[in-house]
Amino acid sequence: MAQLTVSGLVKRYGRLTALAGIDLEVAAGEFFVILGPSAAGKTTTLRAIAGLERPDAGEITFAGQDVTRAPIQGRGMAMIFQTFALYPHLSIFDNLAYPLREQRLGAAELRRRVGEIAQMLGIGHTLGRRPSTLSGGEQQRVAIGRALIRRPRLLLLDEPLTNLDAKLRHDTRAEFKRLHRELGVTMVYATPDQLEALTMGERIAVLRQGRIVQTGAPGDLYRAPADSFVATMVGAPPMNLVPGRVRSRRAGLVVELPFGELDAGRWQPALASGSEVLLGIRPHDLHPVRAEPTGPSFPAAVHLTEPLGDVTVIDLDAAGTVLKMALPEEEALAFRQGTDLAIELSLADAHLFYRETGLAVALAGRPEPLGERI
Repeated sequence: MAQLTVSGLVKRYGRLTALAGIDLEVAAGEFFVILGPSAAGKTTTLRAIAGLERPDAGEITFAGQDVTRAPIQGRGMAMIFQTFALYPHLSIFDNLAYPLREQRLGAAELRRRVGEIAQMLGIGHTLGRRPSTLSGGEQQRVAIGRALIRRPRLLLLDEPLTNLDAKLRHDTRAEFKRLHRELGVTMVYATPDQLEALTMGERIAVLRQGRIVQTGAPGDLYRAPADSFVATMVGAPPMNLVPGRVRSRRAGLVVELPFGELDAGRWQPALASGSEVLLGIRPHDLHPVRAEPTGPSFPAAVHLTEPLGDVTVIDLDAAGTVLKMALPEEEALAFRQGTDLAIELSLADAHLFYRETGLAVALAGRPEPLGERI
């Protein structure tokens, strides 16, 4: 049963429509991620749920109650922002205690609760210090603690790792997952970072221009993107998208590409001759031909190599089209700039999208994929 339901949420700022009818359902205890680029509407969605923004239309239900226009206090929610938003003139103890003093808790209970949350987050040694003397990671933990000390039923996190360096981002991601597991609190986490979304979220909603494009488990979004936007938003390096046109041949329909043709049988009868499409293939699903090709193959030349530790991304030039191929580091060592090679792919790993709308072309025998026309 959904603990949080957002239905038809609309928010406008003058002529700008920030949210154009958002629908979300978040289960109790779920770690739910909203993924989208800058200005997609992530922060506005969280602020509306928290009560910091009043929507122009739609409904927000939390724990069975309509809270669309309810006051912020009493919603049972807490929010963590991009900036740590700590009181610089107060000690860490007083920063953590501030929400409890607003609730007029007794001194003994207040000290107990602050000590409990400080121990959980490993910041007990900082309680007598001020925020300016702490590292970025410690300040973020204080911000988390100040939100958790309220004992919220719903925790809203608005790009909370933006101001941290790479190592701290990695460590804090693990911290959020640990806290979620131990506390069981429902979390809605907004981020533009697909790595954060894929590693943290139990389900992900992909947001674009104030609309939800697709919602699903991380694996579902990766394997079956509803449109070309989701295909490039989820997965690193992003999916290759190659323009093509459907042609009729004696043996059936094919997709004509700059570097060859692919059998389009697995997408029939959704296609018609003359349709303009995009072929989607992930860099990890392209492989050099080692002996006899097991799938469609085409010639290419190595244009550039990008070593990324245990994986190397190779930029290929295939008849003027740039494709990215990801190989294990030891295999990629054989390829240098200018090397000619043959590349193969499996049709089972390929995706097709209508070029005009970006929507995924349905596979034969399957219903149309879910998605919105953008």
